[in-house]
Amino acid sequence: MKTNNNQVAFKLLIATFLGFLFTLSLSPIVFAASTGIKPTVFNYGLSTDLSNTWMGYLCIFIFACAYVLVIFEENIHLRKSKPVMVAAGLIWIIVSLSLSSQGDTELAHNTVKHNLLEFAELFLFLLAAMTYINSMDERGVFDALRGWLVSQGFSYKKIFWITGIISFFLSPIADNLTTALLMATVVMAVAADKRAFVVIGCINIVVAANAGGAFSPFGDITTLMVWQKGHVEFLQFFALFVPSVVNWLVPAVIMHFAVPEGTPDPLDEKPKILPGAWTIVGLFIVTIILAVSFHQFLHLPPVIGMMTGLGVLKMYGYFLKNRDNFFPDPSADDIGESSMLEDTMPDNRDTSQRPPEFNVFKALQRAEWDTLMFFYGIILCVGGLGALGYLTIGSNWMYGDLGVTNANILVGVLSAIFDNIPIMFAVLAISPDMDLYQWLLVTLTAGVGGSMLSIGSAAGVAVMGQARGLYTFASHLKWTWAIALGYAASIYTHYLING
Repeated sequence: MKTNNNQVAFKLLIATFLGFLFTLSLSPIVFAASTGIKPTVFNYGLSTDLSNTWMGYLCIFIFACAYVLVIFEENIHLRKSKPVMVAAGLIWIIVSLSLSSQGDTELAHNTVKHNLLEFAELFLFLLAAMTYINSMDERGVFDALRGWLVSQGFSYKKIFWITGIISFFLSPIADNLTTALLMATVVMAVAADKRAFVVIGCINIVVAANAGGAFSPFGDITTLMVWQKGHVEFLQFFALFVPSVVNWLVPAVIMHFAVPEGTPDPLDEKPKILPGAWTIVGLFIVTIILAVSFHQFLHLPPVIGMMTGLGVLKMYGYFLKNRDNFFPDPSADDIGESSMLEDTMPDNRDTSQRPPEFNVFKALQRAEWDTLMFFYGIILCVGGLGALGYLTIGSNWMYGDLGVTNANILVGVLSAIFDNIPIMFAVLAISPDMDLYQWLLVTLTAGVGGSMLSIGSAAGVAVMGQARGLYTFASHLKWTWAIALGYAASIYTHYLING
């Protein structure tokens, strides 16, 4: 109970800081009003800046309230997509009324269509990737990996490093959220009764998964958005490999000395891999190649390649389903008549040994719909605030007053508080004039900055749910200083290698 109270107290502190940052963001407005200088509205075609109006302030308040509810999701058990979706609708009502009062009835419509296109590309890409991951999970691929790890009798220190290494290298392919959940399951399976190890093992997994996802377009939502926008090409992301390694290794080496001694009792677990598992893994790799090829060579959105690959998976699912439905009939005299479809099979047939039927639509249903709808709400909220002129204010303050490098470093710090998705979407909406080094820098900081707080990334939030009551906001915060050292070291490494 005490831990839970501490967690609530820390979240209240973050919520207060959130409100302070929103108040701080209004300071350029006050300055502009006092000096008669109006910020130039960026890329939305507005003839009048609407940020310094009561409607603009109301939108800021609505978004702040929605995001406070997102921060307290674990305590109030309100899914994070619900408040931001409502906030998005309210903000766009206000935006539409504001623009109509200026005599413009078309701009709100066109701007929403642009935001919806941004969301549609992200939504379909993630839906295809999530379906593949869920299909591999249903076929037992991840259970096989987990079963091998928990049955080897490794020491706590070995498990700490093995789960970290796997998280780092699996995340660029399977994304940081899926990887963190898988590895957290391993930690809980082998040491659920060892709180000290579960806490430090989960922190290590979150940091490693976020760091690994930073150097791949498929490793994190932020890297995917940067790639789809064309600011960084596919192969150019791998310039962040060494900085990402440093980002994980620095806190991992520090935390290594806090890992308890001893060896957990080995578990005798032999999961079964179902038919078609490795074929689906191969199809996923082919789908990734398709997405890259569509983008690189055909100059088409990579989501087209992902959806084509999803179609191939559906075709293979049809084949797999029908193949599984063919069953030998012991009563048949002719071997050629010993197979038939399930719906023509006699009711007295023994099907107890038959593997579960593969259904790709069940994998589709298991997608993270709350996360996908959260992205919808965030993109529409940020788009609405941009239509009122607030992205211009943020751009002028961060990329004008602070300078590009400082602004990109600050993006990572803000990602730990606000989550990296809305921060990166805002940066992409602003689209500051930056060279490749700076775009790689902001990709790195947005990807790994969220590791500094457990609520700063999807991986951290997911693992808090997986190890509920053990890995908490407060327990993660105790190691924020070590993660921050890794954050600073990775930025310096990026400067040395790519600067």
